[in-house]
Amino acid sequence: MIDPRAIIDPSARLGSNVSVGPWTIIGPDVEIGDDCWIASHVVMKGPTRLGCRNKVYQFSCIGEDTSDKSYKGEPTTLEIGDDNVFREGSNVHRGTLKDQGRTVIGSGCLFMPYVHVAHDCVLGDHIIMANYSAASGHVRIGDYANLGGYAGIAQYRSVGSHAHISAMSLVIKDVPDFVAVTGNPASALGVNLEGLRRHGFSKSLIQEIQDTYRIVYRTGLTVSEACERLADVASRTPEVARFVQFVKDSRWGIARPRSRSSDAEGV
Repeated sequence: MIDPRAIIDPSARLGSNVSVGPWTIIGPDVEIGDDCWIASHVVMKGPTRLGCRNKVYQFSCIGEDTSDKSYKGEPTTLEIGDDNVFREGSNVHRGTLKDQGRTVIGSGCLFMPYVHVAHDCVLGDHIIMANYSAASGHVRIGDYANLGGYAGIAQYRSVGSHAHISAMSLVIKDVPDFVAVTGNPASALGVNLEGLRRHGFSKSLIQEIQDTYRIVYRTGLTVSEACERLADVASRTPEVARFVQFVKDSRWGIARPRSRSSDAEGV
């Protein structure tokens, strides 16, 4: 399972049934869980922890030093869960001490070719990042979010769960849970209806999410006024509560529609 042409540091720890292709380099303080498949020409540097059943394709770089200019070689970390796929040329950097000192990726994610995940990012589960999309440093991305090809997220921004970022969009405002955005800068299109349907949201729950979106985006209320109006439904609907909390916690403000006519309420 380990090609003799691979270079593996003696301190690296590999689980059972791990496959490593030729000309791959696995450095010190790298831990790879059971049943992982590492292709040829991969570079993995530590401290990095890779869970079980992950697949890493050729020319990917996992756990490299960050290019952030504040980084001075400190032993920051990268933590990756289970069942992720890193396609060709993906690269994921470790953290910096000016933040939490670690980059974190959950489980079940798909990173298509040439995706970049920068230092100190925290990604949830079942995220899809399409070709050439990128998350700058300190970005937060929730479960089941989807980024189209060439989409980019600016530093420190947050993208909620089940959100959709259209191809070639630039996110400079936070994107709440369930919202779809597009453009440069990214503006809100409405609720990510297709994503919610694919993941089994009921019609009644989707309707509640759409109603929540309208109150926040289309009534002319301030954020605090909209959140206050939504307090009752949020108390009985966890998804609405999550949306409201995201809006309350937004540091940069939320992505808004370019105009009323461009807000389709759902895509």
